[in-house]
Amino acid sequence: MISGMVLYAFFCFKDLRSFSKVGYQAYYVVLAMLVYTILGGWIGMGAKRWISLYFFRFQPSEVVKLFLPVFIASFFSSNVLKKYGGSKTIPIKNFLYPLGILFASFILIRKQPDLGTALIVLFSGLLMLWFIGLNRKFFIISGCLIVLGAPILWTFLKPYQQKRIKVLFGYGDVKKERYQVEQSKIAIGSGGLTGKGFLQGTQSKLNFLPEDHTDFIFSVICEEWGFLGALLVLLLFLLLFIRLFLVVMDVTSFFDQIIALGLIAHILLSVCINIGMVIGILPVVGIPLPLFSYGLTNLWINLASLGWLNNIAIRRFYY
Repeated sequence: MISGMVLYAFFCFKDLRSFSKVGYQAYYVVLAMLVYTILGGWIGMGAKRWISLYFFRFQPSEVVKLFLPVFIASFFSSNVLKKYGGSKTIPIKNFLYPLGILFASFILIRKQPDLGTALIVLFSGLLMLWFIGLNRKFFIISGCLIVLGAPILWTFLKPYQQKRIKVLFGYGDVKKERYQVEQSKIAIGSGGLTGKGFLQGTQSKLNFLPEDHTDFIFSVICEEWGFLGALLVLLLFLLLFIRLFLVVMDVTSFFDQIIALGLIAHILLSVCINIGMVIGILPVVGIPLPLFSYGLTNLWINLASLGWLNNIAIRRFYY
């Protein structure tokens, strides 16, 4: 947390205009790290998601969340927006290259496999491109193709991913495929109104709930702090996102707006997906709860993103 706060301070107070230029080239380095992760990454829980630096391990897929917004913003700022003046009538041909890079990032993260992070990167990128001016016909046609091609896309999912989707619709044995979700619901429900008390949750302390310190930390919050504690956490996230969106609306630089939107998107999507999966309304995926779940790289990226957003907020009237 100390190292994360140092990152937060750096991104918060340093003038990042020069850093933004470097960030465009840095994204290609991130893509190279994704390739290396697949070929020679550190294996944990059956997935190659980490690069080991002996002293610690980090996930390049998390770094994508930080540098993708500046890559997209820099591309359009230098190649497109100067020509079209920031209008919403940008020809679709100008979106082909960033779309290609975005889908390449999605595929590389998906191959680790890390479908949850891959989807967050994909949706964050598409949201930024929509904000810049990508025609809605693209999204309508893409949505129709996904629906029609769902049976084919199903075959590309790994067996455990297919099981997780089936569990969402009520299939699976409560002692096998459904075990994690059922234990999560028990933890949430047993918390009642005020919870069992800090560090007094039986589902987590007696090891009934898997991954209670990472992906399912919200279940622990519900069990130990109850409905009121969970409601407080949700209200804090809501206030954070309302404040961030108000800041984006005040930003006069379109370049900074794109970056801010991309940084907000990955945090917002992570919160929604994580809470959705632990309460059983979304399939279980490996998405941590920002600022709560244990994990070095995720904490670094979230604090760096918030620091960068605060940087934009501080300087939003000066550009």
